[in-house]
Amino acid sequence: MLREQKCVLITGAGSGIGRALSVEAAQRGMIVALCGRRETALEATGALLGQGSQHLIIPADITNPQDRRRIVEIISDQWKALDVLVNNAGVVEGGALEKFDDEAITRTFLTNVIAPMALTRDLMPLLVAARPSRVVNIGSVFGDIAYPQFTGYSASKFALRGFSNALRREWKQTGIGVTYAAPRATRTDAAVAFDELITHANMSVDAPAQVARRIWRSVASGHDSIYAPAPERIYVLIQRIFPQIIDWALSRQAPSH
Repeated sequence: MLREQKCVLITGAGSGIGRALSVEAAQRGMIVALCGRRETALEATGALLGQGSQHLIIPADITNPQDRRRIVEIISDQWKALDVLVNNAGVVEGGALEKFDDEAITRTFLTNVIAPMALTRDLMPLLVAARPSRVVNIGSVFGDIAYPQFTGYSASKFALRGFSNALRREWKQTGIGVTYAAPRATRTDAAVAFDELITHANMSVDAPAQVARRIWRSVASGHDSIYAPAPERIYVLIQRIFPQIIDWALSRQAPSH
């Protein structure tokens, strides 16, 4: 049954790309559930979505199973179905691998891979109830091009991309689509971790609103993947066909030990 308004849950909605995705979704007429660890940040995002709306604020840590259950319960009670799940929450940590302890590695994979997988699994019945529905996983160009000094982050985004591709094939017959989005460097609080790399490599940096518009346009068109424009898109193509070229270029940027 088609409903008048689409319902979307966005994790990591308190800032950066998540906030921009929330604002863009509301402007497109969607009802948005804002999810994140910081309630004050979610409220600040909510204030940008317009008055008199039915938007939800759900303070929750998606790495916590109890919090994930509460998210599912709230969405089920309030909406009965979920049209779009946007797995946006993530952490970015840079630095040499030998400086990462077990806790840092675990935190990266728990937040960037394991929690999105678990939340998607838990919300499947609500996605089924809204069919045709969609899961949108926010990855990174680092999920195709693995950068030195970002081994953990790159590996986690490679894993998220693999999850997206596998789930798309697994759920093909269920009426649930899966989109993997790979933005390039974006002006967010998390981008501080990339500052040195951005300067050294003279990277292009996008505004969150620009990224959000690109993602929602592609989601509306049912695209399986969304990549940043050139030159990053060209680099991804080179990585897939001639990875040795990218190896040579990026190995020169890695510091010597």
